[in-house]
Amino acid sequence: MGNMRKDIHMTGKDLMGMVQLRPEDLGQYALVPGPKERLDAIVKKINNPVKNFSFMEYNMFTGDFNGTKVTTINGGRFAADTGITTEILCNAQAKVMIRLGSCGALREDIKVGDLVVVDSTFSGEGVTPYYVDKDFKTVADKSLTDDLINMARKAGSTVHVGKCWSTDAILRETRENVGKAVNQGAIAVDMVSSVFLTICQLYKIPAAVILAVSDNVITGEMGFLNTDYYMAEGAMIDIVFNLIKQRESAKSKV
Repeated sequence: MGNMRKDIHMTGKDLMGMVQLRPEDLGQYALVPGPKERLDAIVKKINNPVKNFSFMEYNMFTGDFNGTKVTTINGGRFAADTGITTEILCNAQAKVMIRLGSCGALREDIKVGDLVVVDSTFSGEGVTPYYVDKDFKTVADKSLTDDLINMARKAGSTVHVGKCWSTDAILRETRENVGKAVNQGAIAVDMVSSVFLTICQLYKIPAAVILAVSDNVITGEMGFLNTDYYMAEGAMIDIVFNLIKQRESAKSKV
């Protein structure tokens, strides 16, 4: 058995170098959707977007929004690729990170087209156990999250706040597994949030997560083709950009 010559084969800093990304390339805010389609919608909101890099199916752009430099990247649909893109952003010294994702509801009263703002997570995926032990408490940045909740409510969206369970096994959301998650306080399920928030927390980068509800695991409702879901996606993007505008405006008055 050979001994490794380095403590770790590849780091987030190595990945940052591979895609030739520098800290000065990033904006004040990094917006992290999952699919490319949501990335495209975000890019349309920023002026003069410049492509920072294209690596495999991941693309990063930076541009201007209302005088604020904003970066966006399709950060992954699953735990493993989210770990990679989050490491790149953290090593590039992102200042504020916001995940714009989707989720399944774990309460009957949470409808397709509602929004969930995540205040904490627990892991049912395979990435975070390599970063932290099982007793680690993954939480979103409180100040950023409170601002996100207030902005979503101001926009008139139906917003639920709570814990998200992240799992790799979307086809094993069985009654038993879902019941365990609900018993641990989860109100939503996705495949990403625990990885995203855990890594940001370890790097001490303020991070928040907002999710559009695409289906309800408790009632069995599937809303992936529901107009309400797509409207919620659009509303979520507007909410985050209005949040940026509000926070930057408040800074300028200090």
